[in-house]
Amino acid sequence: MSSQVIKERGIELEAWIRFLRAHAAVTRLLSAELLETHGLTLNDFDVLAQLSRGPDHGLKRAELAERVLLTASGITRLLDGLERAGYVGRAECPTDARVTYAVLTDEGREKLRGSSRTHLASVRALLSERFTKRELQQLAELLGRLPMRGDADCAD
Repeated sequence: MSSQVIKERGIELEAWIRFLRAHAAVTRLLSAELLETHGLTLNDFDVLAQLSRGPDHGLKRAELAERVLLTASGITRLLDGLERAGYVGRAECPTDARVTYAVLTDEGREKLRGSSRTHLASVRALLSERFTKRELQQLAELLGRLPMRGDADCAD
């Protein structure tokens, strides 16, 4: 893209457009690979990964939805498929009957273990082919300044 177009759009808009396009392209690429190799979408993988980090490999469904940036109905649909596949189960809260947990099953842990190797190798290859270690450190630092998990005031 020419520097004239960047000047006309403004560097902020150009950076934003490139960020969105890169995110969309990388997401499609990684999701397609996970789907072909392991039968998981990137969202499926993210849910399994988030559950693996939770206490006793589980999280409240509302907390899980927040972590993977989905609505309550979106997480319900996604979990329904993962439950049918046997990767996720349900658990009730012993102190509040209104609260339901999503819990990673043994089969889900195995699926995550296998798909994690593929996914991590793909991410490393994608980034190392395009950036030096120093550039990756800088990129991580710069992106760390943006809000995370839907919190406009949070940059952790």
